[in-house]
Amino acid sequence: MTSNSTPGLARFNTLADGEATTALHEVCASAAWGRAILSRRPYTTAKALLSASDAATAALTTEDLADAMAGHPPIGRPKPGDPTSFREQRGMAGASGELKAEMLELNLAYQERFGHVFLICATGATGEQMRDAVKSRIGNSPEQERGIVRTELGKINRIRLTRLVQDFSEQGA
Repeated sequence: MTSNSTPGLARFNTLADGEATTALHEVCASAAWGRAILSRRPYTTAKALLSASDAATAALTTEDLADAMAGHPPIGRPKPGDPTSFREQRGMAGASGELKAEMLELNLAYQERFGHVFLICATGATGEQMRDAVKSRIGNSPEQERGIVRTELGKINRIRLTRLVQDFSEQGA
């Protein structure tokens, strides 16, 4: 997205609240995040929308963060029929059976330790990079991990918002 208003951004600004809420839920499962984004409409620039996303992500409570993470499938197991999770986790698609089994084991260990899925901005990452990330993060304190998760969620939300606005532009063309 550029810093200028686009047809997709204009369409997002004019969606009925219910439609916008549904679209935003696909970006981030936190209702609090979605409400924060809706409350600031209309956006004059894509940069303003992304800044609002950053602020909303930073303001999430621990419970809101848990809601957001609940919308993300484990790495290596994208939601069936969900093109977004398949696209984002593309780096695991060609992984060996051994790497996929290792990721499953690491995901389970991480989830047991922290009580939620391992969250990483997987877009553009290889299976090995994701494995190495979970290995390095599993030893973090819960407070450290919450900070990292919030940063990763912010990256994911930015990518997904950008795609949402681009898709709206293409639909309007």
